[in-house]
Amino acid sequence: MSLRVTFLGTGGAVPTTERAPSALFVNREGDRLLFDCGEGTQRGMMRAGTGFGLDHLFVSHLHGDHVLGIPGLVQTLGFNDRTEPLSIHCPPGTGDDLHDLVHAAGHQPGFPVRIAEVAPGDVALGADDYEVRAFETTHRTVSQGYVLEEIDRPGRFDRPKAEELGVPVGPAFGRLHAGESVELEDGTVVEPDRVVGPPRPGRKLVYTADTRPRERTVEVAEGADLLVHDATFAEEMADRARDTAHSTGGEAGGIAERANAERLALVHISSRYAADASPILREAREAFDGECLLPDDGTLIEVPFPDAEE
Repeated sequence: MSLRVTFLGTGGAVPTTERAPSALFVNREGDRLLFDCGEGTQRGMMRAGTGFGLDHLFVSHLHGDHVLGIPGLVQTLGFNDRTEPLSIHCPPGTGDDLHDLVHAAGHQPGFPVRIAEVAPGDVALGADDYEVRAFETTHRTVSQGYVLEEIDRPGRFDRPKAEELGVPVGPAFGRLHAGESVELEDGTVVEPDRVVGPPRPGRKLVYTADTRPRERTVEVAEGADLLVHDATFAEEMADRARDTAHSTGGEAGGIAERANAERLALVHISSRYAADASPILREAREAFDGECLLPDDGTLIEVPFPDAEE
């Protein structure tokens, strides 16, 4: 089951020729989710080949570099004869402003646009086998991040053991794997725990958007397979990071290390580092022992299951 993450906008508030403002596209087995939508997001979608079949948009906060791509994207979806609803999830108290943004210049979308405010700690999207929850971040306005977390998967099915116990090959295997008991022809009842291993964890993706490092992020990102964290500045600009409520690469690395994350992706790179962002990456790697990435716009990564190497 695929979980593909495409970095459409990895830059800070001021775009550069190489980095557009914030936008992250996630395709989970055909469910297409967009986290933030800065200026130029629709062009990034074209370049990366994600398509426009978007289901949900999650907005972290209302600074322009995270939302100014919304009017153009909504109009493009309309030009493509979209009829399916688009759900936009946003922090408390921001729904009216987002409604005005969607209808900028008097535009009336030709398809339903549903705007729902979601408070930190609440589930924004609940699907059969995963959910997206909001969590509070620290920025200069009402802001929040989002965590996509899958439910545990059934344990591995021990076919040789099942056959040894006399379970016939066929539908009974599936019932046992799904947690049901199976009665054999001789009346023997085989319980699932005799042939199914312990539950296997699903995957966790955490997107902070703009934030200062904070303990809540460590808690939410515990064991994350991928943490996408604000890393606007290098340590030389630590004072600026504090003043503007952003994080340095080293601070992002420290959060990932304390959260025992598997991978860290550094985003929202300030235009000050247009020529060379390597100091941000180097400082993050000094603080984090896991895999550390400085993605470019258009970078695509697959998030494997924790036990994929088995």
